[in-house]
Amino acid sequence: MKFKLQAKDPNSSARAASITTDHGTIETPIFMPVGTVATVKGVHQKELKEEINPDIILGNTYHLYLRPKTDILRKAGGLHKFMNWDRNILTDSGGYQVYSLSANRKIKEEGVKFKSHIDGSYHFFTPENVMEVQREIGADIIMAFDECTPYPCDYKYAKRSMHMTHRWLDRCINHFEKTSPLYGYEQTLFPIVQGSTYKDLREQSAEYIANAGAEGNAIGGLSVGEPAEEMYAMTEVVTNILPEDKPRYLMGVGTPINLLENIALGVDMFDCVMPTRNGRNGMLFTAHGTINIKNKKWEDDFSPIDEMGITWVDTEYSKAYVRHLFTVNEMLGRQIATIHNLGFYLWLVREARKHILAGDFRTWKDKMVKQMDKRL
Repeated sequence: MKFKLQAKDPNSSARAASITTDHGTIETPIFMPVGTVATVKGVHQKELKEEINPDIILGNTYHLYLRPKTDILRKAGGLHKFMNWDRNILTDSGGYQVYSLSANRKIKEEGVKFKSHIDGSYHFFTPENVMEVQREIGADIIMAFDECTPYPCDYKYAKRSMHMTHRWLDRCINHFEKTSPLYGYEQTLFPIVQGSTYKDLREQSAEYIANAGAEGNAIGGLSVGEPAEEMYAMTEVVTNILPEDKPRYLMGVGTPINLLENIALGVDMFDCVMPTRNGRNGMLFTAHGTINIKNKKWEDDFSPIDEMGITWVDTEYSKAYVRHLFTVNEMLGRQIATIHNLGFYLWLVREARKHILAGDFRTWKDKMVKQMDKRL
């Protein structure tokens, strides 16, 4: 993997860069649509490529391990071939999903025993077998196995968990270096900074992760219920320590405003289910605020979803029509809303990149944050 820093905003820590892997170049800042189980929910790959056009999408190790299972993915030649996607893929480690299964998992030094949400069967993730699973999935960028702590989190627990995540990282790196990619292209391992919302722990973790010397680094354990101000504070602590000449990925974040504020703090990569999940529930993001398309006020509004026409659905369909589709529980409504939201997120990070390159990102960002912080 190659990382090239191309520009820095003079009035913030925002940066524009490029990441190049064997599956192509990723221009940053970037938002990665979430393709949890080998699909970005509700969007055909053709639409994803031609309308939303991301350089990279995300797959989920936990879910892909359970279904379709890695033996199927290996027979298919890896996730790229299985889902017919020839661009970049990143897989998370499964740590967040294990965190979300708090009632059905047991964490110990060796790894995590967890109960499948599908059939109740028991499984065991270790740093070593998570590396094996991600080799079999075949993503371009893979994550080290970590423990994602909840919010709020007791300091002693957060500290103990952080140190275990660091020990797990050492095991991940050791096993990663002993194994080889399976499908003829390289894979890159990112470690993950933890430490909850404690500044000293975040500093310790960022130092440890920076010293690991990986080609890129991730920030985990945020966007788990903490106030946005705490997220930003912890992100700033970490980005001030992580090396400038490597990409920084903030996991699971977030709203359009979260993206811009964290770009200003020096983050390059994001993922979140919000544009797809909220879209399926009728919430549309726009540059001028958020629309609940189910509201009666849109019943006879025949204007386009978004006058900016970011994707084809924005000008092809009116707010009244999309509201009607939701009212009659028609699947097309959810598809239109999903395509719009993903298109908006990708438009937003690409506009951010343009303004970083132009040197006026901070001014544009402040204006956009005010505009988007409205319910229409």
